[in-house]
Amino acid sequence: MKNLLVFLMFIIPINAALPRKIGGSLIDRTCKQTPYYDVCVKTLLSNPQSYDTDEEGLARIMVSNVEARATQTLNHVNKWLEQPGLESNIRQALISCAHRYNAIVGEDIPQAIKGLNTERYMLAEQASYDVATEAMSCEEDFSNKSPLTYMNMRVHDISIVAASIIKTIKSGEGLANE
Repeated sequence: MKNLLVFLMFIIPINAALPRKIGGSLIDRTCKQTPYYDVCVKTLLSNPQSYDTDEEGLARIMVSNVEARATQTLNHVNKWLEQPGLESNIRQALISCAHRYNAIVGEDIPQAIKGLNTERYMLAEQASYDVATEAMSCEEDFSNKSPLTYMNMRVHDISIVAASIIKTIKSGEGLANE
């Protein structure tokens, strides 16, 4: 009996410390419902809260990640705008992007959060799609190669994933009970 007790004392903490397998998990099933499976899985697995939540919690994590990346992009744009000697067309595109990202951070993300908080999933879904549209519009503001391509694509892709998860919740096709 003493050996069993010692054995359990070591096994239980080790087992509790292991990350949950992705296969068959809510994260895996949810991410398979999105157009960017790899982005979805990577984003959710990077947040420890994703292991102990439901589908709505996963949507909240995605929206929070979009907010962080959009804020980071806006800060990056503002730093570039402070640089002297920028070409006129690049400066104009950056100014346009700053307006777009101000809208994302100041309007779209709060609307998505409000929609989730009030179970108005259509509002949350549309706000997430609006983020994706604004990020792509920023990309298109540049006549040549955009210096923001990577950041715009990350904001776009993660916001599409968020919208896809919210759409699943909204349509009543939630995966939490499978």
